[in-house]
Amino acid sequence: MFIGHFAVAFAAKKVAPRASLGTLVLAATFPDVVWPVLVLLGIERFRIVAGHTAVNPLEFLHYPWSHSLFMTAVWALVFAGGYYALRRDRVGAAWIGAAVASHWVLDFLSHVPDLPLYPGGAERLGLGLWRSVPATFLVEGLIFAAAVVVYTRFTRAKERIGTIAWWALIAVLLALYLPVPWSPPPPSVGAVALVGIAAVAIFAPWAYWIDRNREPARRFA
Repeated sequence: MFIGHFAVAFAAKKVAPRASLGTLVLAATFPDVVWPVLVLLGIERFRIVAGHTAVNPLEFLHYPWSHSLFMTAVWALVFAGGYYALRRDRVGAAWIGAAVASHWVLDFLSHVPDLPLYPGGAERLGLGLWRSVPATFLVEGLIFAAAVVVYTRFTRAKERIGTIAWWALIAVLLALYLPVPWSPPPPSVGAVALVGIAAVAIFAPWAYWIDRNREPARRFA
């Protein structure tokens, strides 16, 4: 998934109000933060195969350190523990760990069977939602829409920039997401990895910026 991972971060703000939206975005997307770095280092591998699924042309060959169930659990514990050490926010730490763990669950729903259970394991899992464009848009779209409603109702802008920054992020995410099934395949593996790193460098600071300009709505404060 793509916008589905952001949806987890948006919705989690209601139950982890002390955690910055930027931190929640990093948590919910964390396996995809690790993955492009490991690809560039030659530790994990994928290839570009036009038509591999109806939605995504990437065939994931080897990515146990970023996307196996076991390592996702490890990343969740590490991320949550690091956050707690810095912020002493038990509730936030618990939900941040859950946000990291949610990444594997959503990928399990969308990927064809390519997700390993643990490094070195042979079994591959995935329900294959990406085989259908309408089903993908319906499921991921409903998840995203519900999370946007939750975040918008739970928070309010301190000033106008808080509204503009929030809705601009939603517009950019949708503009990147909706054309994907009909876009040409990426030019190279390296280009995909670099775009993944660039996305983190853009969207995480953007989310931190939004958080600084929004606060819990009066009825939730």
